[in-house]
Formats: sequence, C-alpha cells, structure tokens
Amino acid sequence: MDQLKHDDITGKIIGCAMKVHTTLGNGFQEVIYQRALEIEMALHGLVFEREKEMPIYYRGEEIGTRRVDFFVEGLIMVELKAIIQLEDVHLAQSINYLEAYSMEIGLLINFGSKSLTFKRLLNKKFKRG
Repeated sequence: MDQLKHDDITGKIIGCAMKVHTTLGNGFQEVIYQRALEIEMALHGLVFEREKEMPIYYRGEEIGTRRVDFFVEGLIMVELKAIIQLEDVHLAQSINYLEAYSMEIGLLINFGSKSLTFKRLLNKKFKRG
C-alpha cells in the first residue's frame, strides 16, 4: 500500500489530539478541546489557522462561507467533535465540507468518547487547480 498523502502532517495532528485527550479525558465542551489542541499543535510546530472562515463552492461558484475548526499547513481541514460516538452523519457532513471547500484531505476528531476516535477523510472528487 502506498503512503497516504500528507500522512506525516495528519499523524502529527492525531498525535497532538491524543496528547490532549490523554491529558483532559472526555466530558468537556468542544471549545475546550479546540483551545487545548491549538496549544499542542503550536508546540509541535504545526502551522494552522483556528476557526478559519472558508468559502463554500457550488459548481465552481462561491455561495457562502463556513468556519472550519482548524486549517492545518494550508492543506488539511480538521473538524472537532465532543460527542459520545461519531455517527455516519458526522462523517458524511465532514466529507461534504471537504467537497464544498474544494479540499483534498481532512480529519474528523472526536474527544467525547472514552478513547479518542478519529477518521481520515479523502475528497474523491478533488481536482488539483
């Protein structure tokens, strides 16, 4: 199997999320994990924007904006959740965001369960500009 695209960066992000989850455990609001992850990613030298306003496209036309939790290294969208269990609807929603943002790779990270859970997302419709 060939190496997953940008998996050095996604691996770093997941490592940071694991450190946050190990330190804080589950049970906090999403914003608490967001702030902790911001600190942890900065300590690991990741370049990111938090709560980045991103344009949403439909058929190549910008139709609005939405804030993404983190936009890392100009490449990866990171969505955070703090819920008991990730459902298919959360996965579908995150993949839709990737497509709407015209981005290739994303991470969906859930801090709400006893163990950190995450999904690596790939936009199969992505086309290099």
